[in-house]
Amino acid sequence: MAAPVDWTAIREEALKDFSIAALPPTLKLPALPHAVTRFVERANDPNVTMKDLAGIVETDTGLTVELLRHVNSAFMALRNKAGSVQQALSLLGLRPSKMFLMTTGMQAAVRAKNSKLINQACFWNASLQKALFAKEVAVLLKTDADLAFAGALLQDYLLPVVTNDLFDPYLEFVKNREMHPPNLCDYEQGQFQWDHAVAGACLAHRWNLPDDLVCCILFHHQGLRLLAHPQLGRSPAAAVALSSLLPDQLRQNFHGLEQLVLLEKKWPAFNVEALATRVDEQHRELGIGVHNDFPLLRRCKPVLETDFSDGILTAAAKA
Repeated sequence: MAAPVDWTAIREEALKDFSIAALPPTLKLPALPHAVTRFVERANDPNVTMKDLAGIVETDTGLTVELLRHVNSAFMALRNKAGSVQQALSLLGLRPSKMFLMTTGMQAAVRAKNSKLINQACFWNASLQKALFAKEVAVLLKTDADLAFAGALLQDYLLPVVTNDLFDPYLEFVKNREMHPPNLCDYEQGQFQWDHAVAGACLAHRWNLPDDLVCCILFHHQGLRLLAHPQLGRSPAAAVALSSLLPDQLRQNFHGLEQLVLLEKKWPAFNVEALATRVDEQHRELGIGVHNDFPLLRRCKPVLETDFSDGILTAAAKA
């Protein structure tokens, strides 16, 4: 049995040379809803009751509605329906409840910030596809699927903010995509000496979010390289890193999808077409009332039907 991951030590080492102070003072960082921070703090208390936690959630109408909608959705397929926040928390369980509220709260914080470059609906649709994909990959890796889902959903949560407040450099990246580094984080490092993965992880840590979730955000652009990491190679962070290779508006990983297709040759259980099909099925089952205009399988088809050399995969693994 693999040794447990020391998430705190990994997070401390990776973020030791970076702080939020390195970001431009004009950057308007989002604020996590107070109810979420209180919930996370109290959930760590072994003596806390579901009634106490329910009282915290109920102070935020938006969180209350989203929690009840989620627990009572067809996707959850629970035999008993929740009529109160306390029932919803009990049916879902403490850890899944915490993950759901953190992801919902962070999405709400970012949605409040409009971006001149990113279409919010398309952005969150792609984020959901990545989250569902990461969850399926986590099952293959026999690791925590709920953490992989949350980490993948939030991996790029800071992008709508930074692309709006630092519009010109990101517009240059989009307009001349083929002239820039294959990975958006490499471009950001060249422009700002930081990237959205590091900044997002640092802010999440400042919000007192769990170190395992912080690390999923922090390492999401490691891609295939994370599979070779001695501690993280079969962790939820690896599932998130693979999900980051899926296509999105900014084309963050220029050859990401090609790398996933070539990974099939090295990992027989990994099949992009089957995974994309399952993601689209689960998206429909969620019943969230948002039409999936760009199904993942359709976005993947052009690459799935193309032959690539192992050179892309080898280069990506060594990068």
